[in-house]
Amino acid sequence: QVEIVESGGGLVQAGGSLRLSCAASGSIFGFNEMSWYRQAPGKQREMVATITSTLRTNYADSVKGRFTISRDGAKSTVYLQMDSLTSDDTAVYYCNLDQPLSQLNTWGQGTQVTVSS
Repeated sequence: QVEIVESGGGLVQAGGSLRLSCAASGSIFGFNEMSWYRQAPGKQREMVATITSTLRTNYADSVKGRFTISRDGAKSTVYLQMDSLTSDDTAVYYCNLDQPLSQLNTWGQGTQVTVSS
């Protein structure tokens, strides 16, 4: 059993910054990937950034250079620092933990990010 709790969403003006946090707890073993996804109204959910337990990162092209994902491995906590936000970043942001060895994939409840122009 894995639980994910997200926090840090809110309303920000264009050009501003927000920091999202995601804390995972429970049965977490071995190699895993923690990711942020987002889903805007009327659009499909898309990957924003991923960080593995070995600290390898990957970003969507749309956020490269603006967003930074980091991780506190000891606590299975991941952060998403979002800078230079635009209205296109408005979405519900979801945290995901994928554990391929145990075939467990867990989603958080989502946190709303709204960027006003």
